[in-house]
Amino acid sequence: MPSTIDGLLVQWGDRLFYPSNRIKASRTPVLGDAAIGQRAQVLRQRIRATVERRAPQVMVKVTGGGRGMGAISAHLRYIAKSGRLPIEDDRGAVREGREALRAIADQWRLGGTRIPEVSERREAFNIMLSMPTGTDARVVRQAAREFAKIELANHRYVMVLHTHQANPHVHISVRAEGRDGKRLNPRKEDLHRWRETFAEKLRDWGIEAEASSQATRGVTRRSLRGWERQPGATARNGKKRGVHKTGPAARATRSGALKAWAEITKALAASPDPADRKLSKSIVAFVMQTEVAQAVQRMRAAQRQTELPGMSMGRARIAQRVPPEPNRGPDMSR
Repeated sequence: MPSTIDGLLVQWGDRLFYPSNRIKASRTPVLGDAAIGQRAQVLRQRIRATVERRAPQVMVKVTGGGRGMGAISAHLRYIAKSGRLPIEDDRGAVREGREALRAIADQWRLGGTRIPEVSERREAFNIMLSMPTGTDARVVRQAAREFAKIELANHRYVMVLHTHQANPHVHISVRAEGRDGKRLNPRKEDLHRWRETFAEKLRDWGIEAEASSQATRGVTRRSLRGWERQPGATARNGKKRGVHKTGPAARATRSGALKAWAEITKALAASPDPADRKLSKSIVAFVMQTEVAQAVQRMRAAQRQTELPGMSMGRARIAQRVPPEPNRGPDMSR
């Protein structure tokens, strides 16, 4: 029988590490005792990786997409370095050279609905999967291969490993129209699931990797958009966006993550297992150094600085209104 602590860990841990997998309560499957215990152990491992070992975070992002075969062919030439790097397709076939690139382009152009040279919609999506410096590039490629077989199984795609930069990464170009005619249209929830899948495949190969959200990690800084990374972009566009996410949705998400961390900490602190109690202390230390916690501390300090002078001024005014008692001298009644 699972403990109450395991139940609380699953309840609040899922909100931190699997937010996109939560569904309506009326349709939520009921986990058995054994499943709750197993899931709680998985969550303990992920919490330790996040707050104690500070496991590296995977990066999965959509870098663009080709609006027509002209743009798609240009991107294929870019990721394959004009045929100098091996390019692998969805069947596992690996080819090199310019002729191979032209053959892939012809397959994409005619395989399914014909793709015109220029299109008003995205006919392909460019995805990049990356890990920090020092990660085994061969494992990154294998994990990306397994990721694509799961998440892009209904589509034609090609992938190329890049190792010329510090961090090993894999470029994947995927045809938007699937074999069943349905079109790929990745949303925020899809990107979170893609990160989870990529991290899971890396862990299967012995590489420590995490895919937790910014709110879970207490990060407030937003990611820069492509145009913002260009030199002088702000001056040219006349746009200047804040460094931090400050919208109501972002604040609500961060508040929910802090509550989840607090509930997990309380549950583990009440555990009879010394390892759980140690983990609760690690969570406190981790949360207190996050950008969110530091921002809260600065806000509270600012509030104290504004409140205390006001309170002293208020006391001074009250003292001015109350006349002092007259000096009666020694008590002469004795």
